[in-house]
Amino acid sequence: MLSDPWLQRWLSLAVGRAGQDPVLEIGCGHGDDTATLTAAGLKVTAFDLSRAAVAVAKARVPSASISRRDIRDVFPMGPGQAGLVVASLSLHYFGWVETVAIVQRVREVLRPGGLLLCRLNSTEDHHFGASGHPPIEPNFFLVDGEPKRFFDEAAVTALFSTGWQRLSLEHVVARKYLQSKALWEVVLTRDA
Repeated sequence: MLSDPWLQRWLSLAVGRAGQDPVLEIGCGHGDDTATLTAAGLKVTAFDLSRAAVAVAKARVPSASISRRDIRDVFPMGPGQAGLVVASLSLHYFGWVETVAIVQRVREVLRPGGLLLCRLNSTEDHHFGASGHPPIEPNFFLVDGEPKRFFDEAAVTALFSTGWQRLSLEHVVARKYLQSKALWEVVLTRDA
């Protein structure tokens, strides 16, 4: 895995919007974003499904509260508690109806005016499964035995159509892995 400093461009906005409120990171992986957020002085509660990733993240960022859990489980914060939620490439494992429900739960954990920094797989992400795999539903495929969703601009817009104010929506190509990865970078605030 290569360096992926995507949060740097949003960090001052994230710190300003989070204020003293805690940050919830969904799908923290090995703690790359967790380390960036805590280094900026934010109090981070993070989780990931992978036991191995959680162990690495905990060792790497001991000041963060990191646990192993499924995104479909109850979040480790209650409604309106988070000032910031970060969900980088972690919302793409589910059917459309379940994805919409998860985004609604993300919205509920944010306080009004709270910020969501989100990255989603693009339908142009052909290196990582956007084509050539058995379909489950539109833009949702079985990729090497695992379900994986890909988003076009219309799907991103639909996903965040209710209860959000969009600050930015940008299609980018990241160098996070050995091959380039096409994705959507979305920045939103929760409406009241």
